[in-house]
Amino acid sequence: MQRHVVAVAVTDGAPTFELAVPCEVFGIDRSDLVDPWYELRLCAAQPGPLRTAAGLVVPASHGLDHLAEADTVVVAACSRDVQIDPPVSLLQAVREAHELGRRIVSICSGAYVLAAAGLLDGRRATAHWMNAMDFSHRFPDVEFDPTSLYIEDGTILTSAGTGSAIDLCLHLVRQDFGSAVANEVARRMVVPPHREGGQAQYARPPVRVRRTNDTLAPVLEWARRRLHEQLTVPQLAGQAGLSERTFARRFREALGTTPLQWVLQERVRLAQELLETTDDPVESVAQRTGFGSATNLRYHFGRLTGVSPQTYRHVFRHRAAQQRRGTSPSGMRIG
Repeated sequence: MQRHVVAVAVTDGAPTFELAVPCEVFGIDRSDLVDPWYELRLCAAQPGPLRTAAGLVVPASHGLDHLAEADTVVVAACSRDVQIDPPVSLLQAVREAHELGRRIVSICSGAYVLAAAGLLDGRRATAHWMNAMDFSHRFPDVEFDPTSLYIEDGTILTSAGTGSAIDLCLHLVRQDFGSAVANEVARRMVVPPHREGGQAQYARPPVRVRRTNDTLAPVLEWARRRLHEQLTVPQLAGQAGLSERTFARRFREALGTTPLQWVLQERVRLAQELLETTDDPVESVAQRTGFGSATNLRYHFGRLTGVSPQTYRHVFRHRAAQQRRGTSPSGMRIG
């Protein structure tokens, strides 16, 4: 039997846990279970030396050319900088591997790279539930599902955040070598071989955003500049030059939600940005985002993200501090 090659694309500042999971599952010699076991190749997607978010040096001894030669390509979770602006060479290498029929896998925010490469257009995909609004906003052609632990769509697989990397990697072992082998790997890792349910048990996801049309786009931008003000459906419909009924119908057709629900979602998105980038107290954030009071902000923020504003700020600040202690530019990411 020919050895199955797993190539992991590594970027600077990658979250340590999510990168460690494929190394644990595919990189440890388990030839007592299946011989030959996988061959793991860590492929540098950027000039080195590469470090994880915690500052650990990653010995990525292979280049991106090895992605096309692999049987499975794994794009590990990445820092916020890479999410926003993935290396062009990485996008090209992932596209080439996909065109050659390789199995393409992303772990958590690695889905941003697949989406930027165009591989997820028209497909279902997932990432950490806290990335749901941002991901849907950036990639409206992707059918983002914030409830699944992992999703398989043809030869492309995406995982949710953090612990879901284990679920997906064990699923790949199950595909390649069967349930008995996957169950034994899980037993050695002291984890369940399969978890029931999805991310919904951990968080309440936001509404997915679809592509807008030319009539609504200017209205949405107008509203985004006035989130601190009171916004009503008559106001929005007036900006679109439509009756309230027609506006509401076209809005739902285009975005899959109601105008007021969209405004709520945008206010939560703005609150996330302020919590990440400023030291403003929650009461001030509530005023700047149109919620009016800290109580209203906490209620709606918690309902859409599953965490309180204070917890959200703490987690993002903690991750940012981790990356500052490494060599990569500061970035913030959940999962």
